Amino acid sequence: MNTATRLFDFIYLQQAKHPLQNTLNTKVGEKWIPYSTEQIIETANKVSRGLIGLGVEPGDKIAMVTYVNRPEWVILDIAIQQIGAINVPVYPTISIGEYEYIFNEAEVKVCFCGKDDLVDKVKSAQSKVSSLKNIYAFDQNDQAPFWESIFSDEGQEEVNKRKDAVKEDDLATIIYTSGTTGNPKGVMLSHKNIISNVTDLKPLWPIGKESRVLSFLPVCHIFERTAIYTYIDNCFTVYFTSVDNLGGDEGAIKDVKPHFFTSVPRLLEKVYEKIYNKGLELTGVKKNLFFWALKQADNYDYQYKPTGLNGLKFKIADKLIYSKWREALGGEVRGIVTGAAPCPVKMARIFSAAGIPIREAYGLTESAPGISVNYFTNDKALLGSVGIPLASVEVRITEEDAYGPGEGEILAAGKNIMMGYYKQPEKTAEVILEEDGKRWLKTGDIGKLLDGPSGHKYLKITDRKKELLKTSGGKYVAPAPIESKLKENFLVEQIMVVGESKKFVSAIILPAEEALRDWCEHKDLTWTSMEEMLQHEQVLDKYQRIVNEYNPNFSKIEQIKKFTLINDTWDPIKADGSEGELTPTMKLKRRVIRGKYKAQIDAMYAD
Repeated sequence: MNTATRLFDFIYLQQAKHPLQNTLNTKVGEKWIPYSTEQIIETANKVSRGLIGLGVEPGDKIAMVTYVNRPEWVILDIAIQQIGAINVPVYPTISIGEYEYIFNEAEVKVCFCGKDDLVDKVKSAQSKVSSLKNIYAFDQNDQAPFWESIFSDEGQEEVNKRKDAVKEDDLATIIYTSGTTGNPKGVMLSHKNIISNVTDLKPLWPIGKESRVLSFLPVCHIFERTAIYTYIDNCFTVYFTSVDNLGGDEGAIKDVKPHFFTSVPRLLEKVYEKIYNKGLELTGVKKNLFFWALKQADNYDYQYKPTGLNGLKFKIADKLIYSKWREALGGEVRGIVTGAAPCPVKMARIFSAAGIPIREAYGLTESAPGISVNYFTNDKALLGSVGIPLASVEVRITEEDAYGPGEGEILAAGKNIMMGYYKQPEKTAEVILEEDGKRWLKTGDIGKLLDGPSGHKYLKITDRKKELLKTSGGKYVAPAPIESKLKENFLVEQIMVVGESKKFVSAIILPAEEALRDWCEHKDLTWTSMEEMLQHEQVLDKYQRIVNEYNPNFSKIEQIKKFTLINDTWDPIKADGSEGELTPTMKLKRRVIRGKYKAQIDAMYAD
């Protein structure tokens, strides 16, 4: 076997070509615990034999739910796949009702859980899920049997028989998408769907064998899960951690000194906010130098090669300022790929200018997930775009009169396009267009193709089709670009643009509390509560100036005329278990937010 046709093939190919002593790593206490290639395979086979002993048959569904990425997740994934069973990963932050819905529709037979309250949540759902017979925990506790209790040393012949029977077109996983309305839909992905992405991403990596990569985005999401397969395929060493354990003196970044990781834009924004706030605390020459260095990045793009005086300025900025940013990220980062949400151009520009290359990718769960990516070579990258369509992916734009010239819904076809939605053929038919012998995925995203470096066509996302709002004057407004632009400001934590059937566009703004407190202290403002702070004349004036600064970036009809500041947090699920304002992938649930703040929205249009 020289190439992978099933996902579990990747670890066996690594064993044959370049076995590692530390393929997967997790931190226990103060120590990183490595899992070698051989150990991963050996343990996966023990689990496969144990699952067969439990009566798991090919096609049976097995769920996994953890808060933090861990080697056990990957090992169990391999064990499930190689006996022909189906992995159903579940977000840990969804409600018990959503657990019940997913487990019942998928007819989940066994569930493996991580720490804290997850066993309790799954047990609460179990009483209404007749198919769920067994619950195991990755950590020893009193609520559920330890997962190692199923390990078996007998029955490898049956494992091998089942492994040989698995084909590339077979269903590998069902991933339930976090819809903003209605029940989640189960996306069926085959081995071939995901492997096509892994193969297409071969030219992407700016790193080589045994490079260190961090994994902290949820592996239950296809973005990080496909990344893990590519890491194994490329023989990188993976260090699992969480967002909470990234920074600080004992954080994973300082420990690992990563060469690469995937991220979401909001995390980069928070890093930038901390950098910016530290700059505000400086005084005199140091402060002037800091903001001078920031300004040097204003004209940066991937093809920019400063020469002469500009080159000298960049060298000075790099030595005195940018080098410290790189050190804060471990000092050895050679690349970061962002996905799951639009990346503000400012973030990609300023980090890349500082020698921390940022590249944005685009895709959906339904496309396993990659559709396009900006590469780390400057001839295949364009700021403000989501890159070039992957080698095996074809992209076309369906132009409609409601959008601008050359702009319309993005359709994608290729080996990566899902098999369909589980048990929902009608929903599948709504998004899959069969034409010219191809299966085109209607992404629901609006975009256009741009001319760029080396003659390539670059995809630019302009909005979500379903998220376009229409003013009372009949004009369409795309909220996402406006929201993304304003979130570049370190004082804006969250924002949602409103204005459906209204005369003008307004916005609900959640201030970044820590940054705002620092700003208020810098201005010597006094307050007794956050609510009082948000009513302060100077604070309101500050946010008005922020809005005024960004409004010229948009057409007259798109400009924010009014806003309201809200003292709140937006989460996937609230502390009382009720529905949150965000999906598990941190997208806005616009219906929920509009309902929650109806009074505030109405007040902005009362005059």
